[in-house]
Amino acid sequence: MLTDLLVREKARILKRWSDLILETYPPETSKFLKSSADRFRNPVGAAITEGTEVLFDALVRGVDHRSNEVSAALDNIVRIRAVQEFSPSVAIGFIFLLKKVVREHLVRDIQEKRLVDALLDFESKIDDMALTAFNIYTGCRERIFEIRAVEIRNRTSRILERACEKFGMPSEWQPPVGK
Repeated sequence: MLTDLLVREKARILKRWSDLILETYPPETSKFLKSSADRFRNPVGAAITEGTEVLFDALVRGVDHRSNEVSAALDNIVRIRAVQEFSPSVAIGFIFLLKKVVREHLVRDIQEKRLVDALLDFESKIDDMALTAFNIYTGCRERIFEIRAVEIRNRTSRILERACEKFGMPSEWQPPVGK
């Protein structure tokens, strides 16, 4: 059964999956992220390590991709990658790397035990999880744009206030709106 193989190879699969995710960062960053397991010195590496384990366990147990458990684990990883301004494909592409890892580690067993249908089912669950991750990524990016827009409005407002003070205009003065 595929589940038994996944459980048996869990440590190796998780290690390889984490390594592949960390390799999506620039070489120096990747090297640092792989070198420290301390969650205070390396919160990104810790979030990826912890999150991938939760996601892997949820996939093996058949937990729905919309569950709070899966959403929270995805959010912890995707939020970091959204802030780091990865493209959407790279930001959520880490999920698809699990397919590669499972195939690398279990291809012989899958063929010998005729578990292709089980593998396809498992990979469909990964695809569903990626859709959930995309929704999270989109929400994070929208929030980042909202924060930036508010910051630009605040800066513009402060500049106008200073200009009004400098030129002796009333502070409630508003520039004319174009016609």
